Amino acid sequence: STRGRSPGQSPQAPSGRGGTDGGDGTGAGSGTTPGGGGSGGTGDTGSPGGSGGPGGTGGSGDSGGSAPPQSPPGTPSTPTGPAELTLGDLVRTAADDRWCEKVTIEFRNIGGAPVTTGKITFATHIIDSLGIDWATVESAYDLPVPIKAGGKKEKTWEVCVDAWRVPLGMHIETQDASVTGTK
Repeated sequence: STRGRSPGQSPQAPSGRGGTDGGDGTGAGSGTTPGGGGSGGTGDTGSPGGSGGPGGTGGSGDSGGSAPPQSPPGTPSTPTGPAELTLGDLVRTAADDRWCEKVTIEFRNIGGAPVTTGKITFATHIIDSLGIDWATVESAYDLPVPIKAGGKKEKTWEVCVDAWRVPLGMHIETQDASVTGTK
């Protein structure tokens, strides 16, 4: 029916909003409702769609262009699962003796449980004045535990090799680190 509307307006659904529109901005759409509503008519550009056929409440479609409001984002989820430790870059600084150096590293626990035990092993290379790598010596230390889930911790160790391994003109470089036995 066309009673009670202005020229250029599409008919309104008798029972309020029903159905959906494709949202293409032309006002064309099909009113779909439980009860088997028919397809709506087309209106002027930007006007709502037409009413449905017999058996349904029909629909007046939106003219498109806007999405329903979204709820604000929630708090970030906490990690789940077992402890999982990642290592940052090794930061080396000179120590008082040529056979020692200070090594700083950052640990990040990206797992869902705290790290409560484990060891870090450093691989320290003994290098001569020409840059030739003569040997690699490993040394192991306990991790700075606990490291809470989602947390980080930084620690500095003084890593040394036997003094006799580093004669005058040679130096050490701690180049690698690995972690084992984390829980």
